Amino acid sequence: MNTIAELHPVILTLMIFFARILDVSLGTVRTIVVFRGHRLLAAVIGFFEIVIWVIAAGQVLQNLHAWYFIVAYAAGFGAGNYIGIWLEAKLAIGREMVSAISFRADGGLARLLRERGFRSIDVDADMGRGPPVDLVITVTRRWRVPELLRTILEADPEAQYSISDIKTVHERFDPTMVSPRASYSGGWRSMMKRK
Repeated sequence: MNTIAELHPVILTLMIFFARILDVSLGTVRTIVVFRGHRLLAAVIGFFEIVIWVIAAGQVLQNLHAWYFIVAYAAGFGAGNYIGIWLEAKLAIGREMVSAISFRADGGLARLLRERGFRSIDVDADMGRGPPVDLVITVTRRWRVPELLRTILEADPEAQYSISDIKTVHERFDPTMVSPRASYSGGWRSMMKRK
């Protein structure tokens, strides 16, 4: 009795290749969402990832004499890593913290960010030498980070910024509790502004 591998080797080779791309892509996304703390999503992705892997690996293991199945399996693995990273970046799951240093220490950066809908903390700071600076910290969803960076550079083209991944965010913020630029009292500039 002829097997599927003997009857349709080209079709099965392509199926193994694309199944491997799919399962490795899912595995890459799953690993990243695990890091970001999305347990339920990771469990669902893991279920489908393993089902697809068992089917693809089973066909290869039953036909080890067919070298082209092994090549398709390995090629799908490589392509799946690339596509998985690309897919996760497009999904932009989770949040990131962006810390920006503005050399225009006038509160303009934080003001503009708030006008654009970002919750930003503005801290008067200095770098030890030179004039004072503003340190602006913003936590936002990953899909909004490109917009946030464009806004930072629009407000201050010389600004420096860093981006940090965040695993968990606890949000309980009441904007009526604080007045603009008066919530931090840690510096001589803050005391001078309150006079």
